[in-house]
Amino acid sequence: MISLLLPSLLALLTVAQPPAPTPRSRTFTFDYAATIPAQPAGTKAVDLWLPVPHDDKSQQIRDLQVTSPVPYEIKTGAYGNRILHLRATGEALQGFTVDMRLRATRREHLALVLNGQRPPREAPDPNLRRWLAADSLVPLDPQIRLWALEVATKAQAKTDLEKARAVYEHVVSTVKYDKTGQGWGRGDIYYACDARRGNCTDFHAVFIGYCRALGIPARFSIGFPLPPERGTAEIKGYHCWAEFYTPETGWVPVDASEAAKNPDRRNYFFGAHDENRLEFTRGRDLVLVPRQNNPALNYFIYPYAEADGKPLTGVKQAFRVQDVVKK
Repeated sequence: MISLLLPSLLALLTVAQPPAPTPRSRTFTFDYAATIPAQPAGTKAVDLWLPVPHDDKSQQIRDLQVTSPVPYEIKTGAYGNRILHLRATGEALQGFTVDMRLRATRREHLALVLNGQRPPREAPDPNLRRWLAADSLVPLDPQIRLWALEVATKAQAKTDLEKARAVYEHVVSTVKYDKTGQGWGRGDIYYACDARRGNCTDFHAVFIGYCRALGIPARFSIGFPLPPERGTAEIKGYHCWAEFYTPETGWVPVDASEAAKNPDRRNYFFGAHDENRLEFTRGRDLVLVPRQNNPALNYFIYPYAEADGKPLTGVKQAFRVQDVVKK
């Protein structure tokens, strides 16, 4: 009797599982150029580091081509970040350009569990403890822990998923996307909590800091936004986003600043990253490979250079995307 019922039960379970949504995707070429200006007489060497995008479950990188008058190497640093490094001497100190061109396919990142799907089993993150720790500008002191607890308590949140949602709703409701004045853009949690405005870095400093203060691992990613319209475009600046982790859901994507800019997509951006982005690096307080002479970088998306071990200013940069049209 049991053997006769088993196929029917399996059929019911299969029907009960709603179909998984099909992630959107786009394929494009991306150009990243960095120009080092001519150096003063007496300069011995210039070190240049560029972030190189990596493969993960949401993006694939192919056909990477680097044009450089100086030999370079690409190494893997903390959190799987890929880093291009070169050292210029001699005639190259009169100024040079490094151009990095690649082809990428980016897929929409959807948290299946929020769509009634069982999340796929993920490989354990070796940095999970790191995503519970403080950053230089995102401390986990008693004040931050108190504010985070107040948000969770007010929302009557019990599970980690409910607490993360409460933090997200709090950030989107109380922080304004506003890049005026001084102090924004550094991802300083105290600035963001005081001013209640800033850019994506500031939004996600609060989200990540509060999640970590509640014992929820959360990580920071940075890359470039792509215009929703397909075609060719110059990219003016970076974009950053976040993910949080629970054992029941795996990593859940969040974009609080996009939700604040697009209120009609507020629910979407808790549990999704659209395909209109390209991730370059993960984490903050980054030590490069080989190690830079100066302190860890707050985040790493633009070219970073040192002249004889001192930070070099005046590096020019340009970014361009072109969608690949399917024939």
